[in-house]
Amino acid sequence: LKLKRPKSGIARSIDEAVRVAGSIGYPVMVRPSYVLGGRAMEIVYNEMKLVAYMTRAVEASPEHPVLVDRFLENALEVDVDCISDGETFVIGGIMEHIEEAGVHSGDSACSLPAYSLDSEMLNEVRRQTRLMAMALKVRGLMNVQFAVKDKNIYVLEVNPRASRTIPFVSKATGVPLAKLATKIMAGKTLKELGFTEEVSLPYIAVKEAVFPFIKFPGVDTLLGPEMKSTGEVMGIGYDFGSAFAKAQIAAGNHLPAGGTVFISVRDDDKPEIAFVAKELSKSGFKIIATSGTARHLNENGIQAENVLKVMEGRPNIVDRIKSREVDMVINTSFGEKSAADSYSIRRTSLDFGLPYFTTVAAAKAAAEGIKAMSKGSLGVKTLQEYHCELKKKDAAAV
Repeated sequence: LKLKRPKSGIARSIDEAVRVAGSIGYPVMVRPSYVLGGRAMEIVYNEMKLVAYMTRAVEASPEHPVLVDRFLENALEVDVDCISDGETFVIGGIMEHIEEAGVHSGDSACSLPAYSLDSEMLNEVRRQTRLMAMALKVRGLMNVQFAVKDKNIYVLEVNPRASRTIPFVSKATGVPLAKLATKIMAGKTLKELGFTEEVSLPYIAVKEAVFPFIKFPGVDTLLGPEMKSTGEVMGIGYDFGSAFAKAQIAAGNHLPAGGTVFISVRDDDKPEIAFVAKELSKSGFKIIATSGTARHLNENGIQAENVLKVMEGRPNIVDRIKSREVDMVINTSFGEKSAADSYSIRRTSLDFGLPYFTTVAAAKAAAEGIKAMSKGSLGVKTLQEYHCELKKKDAAAV
């Protein structure tokens, strides 16, 4: 179909994996064949780590190859659920992930409809999804995961089946997609079932993952390609900020109305974090940051107090968290060493019940949520009331 996908290869030995990764270029995503939930998937940044991974993977499953894909850094991930009877094709929902590609789709918060992609990009996503559904002769549901980077769309994964996002999409749109797909598989058509057009929502629904980290002492909260969540919740609002704030409340990750926010981000994230810090500063937050981040923020006119890293002495950021001087944590890392160095910050934040965000995209969403909360009540409606609005909208359109 001439659609783009990340460069990839298959390896059955360590030497083959090194050769494939060398031709693709690091970092690469490696995964065993036939896994669900991203089990044993890793992002590998150099040859030494690849050899270590392949040693474990080949020992665990010598008869199955390892898949090696180019990892698209700082890419936006999009999830699409659609339904087809072989002739009629309908998009169930296009969801934009809040965390960037590389975080498992089951762990990433997402927004329905997409909140930052323009109509041209969304129409291209629809076109590509339709092409694949028709080429695969899908009768029922299909899920596609895309990555968007530098205005290019890459196909990451296509599953000709229901996905874990179907319950969320069905709840948000009021369309029982699994029921419709079952009837199609039994011989019905979409026209007979009365579902022939994509639902246009007058509100935004945000899905947030729920994690069990607090029940497991010592477990790291950093998200990656291997799925860690054990549940999910949904928040609905008339703008992205209020929907995100409701989803955070439902997930037990309450956003603070004010106080002190700690920020420490990797070098690549510093240009973008300035926007988040500025928004939080406008909302009345005091900002404390590690030396490099504090310097960058101050140079950009955002007042930030310097706080010591864990290895720089006392009192450091972990001490400040334990003393309850911090109300929210934003901490991104890159590579194994950086992730290990900041582990104590993430774990202490969790143990003390602080909302923490490990990607800039999630931090931006949090800033939007806090801004929405500051405007007053978020408002509460039943799901049925939201669905009634959809029916009224459809009736008005007719």
